[in-house]
Amino acid sequence: MSRTSTESVTPTPAVARRHRLPGKALLGLFLAGFVSILTECLPAGLLPEMSRTLDTSVSLTGQTVTLYALATALGAIPLARATNKMPRKHVLQLALGVVAVTNTLTALSDDYLLTLVIRFVAGLGTGLIWPLLGGYAARLAPAGRQGRAIAIALAGTPIGLALGIPVGTWLSGLGGWQLAFHASAVATIATMAWAMATLPNLPGRPAEARFTISQALVIPGLRTILFALAAYMVAHNILYTYITDFLSHAGMAGQTGWVLFAFGVTSVLSVLVVGTHIDRHLRKLAVGSTAVFAASVLVLALFTNAPVLVYVAVAAWGFAFGSSPSLFIGAAINATGDAADVAQSVTITVFSASIAVGGLTGGLLISGLGTASITWAALALLIAAAATVIGGRKHAFPRNS
Repeated sequence: MSRTSTESVTPTPAVARRHRLPGKALLGLFLAGFVSILTECLPAGLLPEMSRTLDTSVSLTGQTVTLYALATALGAIPLARATNKMPRKHVLQLALGVVAVTNTLTALSDDYLLTLVIRFVAGLGTGLIWPLLGGYAARLAPAGRQGRAIAIALAGTPIGLALGIPVGTWLSGLGGWQLAFHASAVATIATMAWAMATLPNLPGRPAEARFTISQALVIPGLRTILFALAAYMVAHNILYTYITDFLSHAGMAGQTGWVLFAFGVTSVLSVLVVGTHIDRHLRKLAVGSTAVFAASVLVLALFTNAPVLVYVAVAAWGFAFGSSPSLFIGAAINATGDAADVAQSVTITVFSASIAVGGLTGGLLISGLGTASITWAALALLIAAAATVIGGRKHAFPRNS
């Protein structure tokens, strides 16, 4: 993600090819991230139907999302270390295979405890995928374009988050909640086939090149990045997990699908815009992402009874959030150099744990203080995240990035 000089000489076709991003391979990484987060989010739009099949409450059924995120958080570091020497495509295919099988088994299960076990295993599969994507993309990209490659590879995460709930709800309406999981399994198998055909099988890292977690954590800037990421992602998940409750509180319960559509459209737009500029302006983009997200939440807190402003705020939130995984993981890769593989595993652990913490915190806030409290709690966290990003000008988000 370093700066590159602009040459006035027109490149030859051979040089142009060397500087071209490997679009088909990056699409494979994008799809891997997409099906992973789609699998995680699916139950959120299917809870009433799933709870009837599993003969349990909606709140208990919701723990299928929490447990998935927890498994990803717990598995990211040890699984990345255990597979560090394996060829990268082999690891990705193994993980996608786990996700495909567990999606199929989830659709077939009518036992609550068995479903929880299956979802935990599925989360472990994702724990293998997410730490892989950023480093894989960076190694595939030509010099000076790693940031854009990472943004493309990680774009599946925000798009999956935006589409997971509405897609699950739509498929459930067509053929029951089981159809959503069968469809996700088919999409995962298709992703495996695409990745097999398009991704080069890059070697793993030799044992002597590894860093320990403690060695990575003392690298200047990484802890700052992790704190900012945690505050940002907990704030996002406090709001996003309970967006239906918030919209009901705002008198917009019938517009949930359209609000999520606005979020999804601007998330995709964010990927396009940020991917173009991330290699040269990572710091500015990170500061802008946290600031715009905070401003959006402030509008949601103050103007709950103004539907037009709610739409504008949610659209701005989607634009701020869309490429946030790329920004934080890109910052971690920049800050840690040779320890980037370990840093990515730690970053994914924080990312996944924040999903679980955000969901739990939002539920406690709504139960104890009411729905309006989630906006103010999210705003406080985002102010902390913005201050951390702005203050990390030396190592975490340096001015020359």
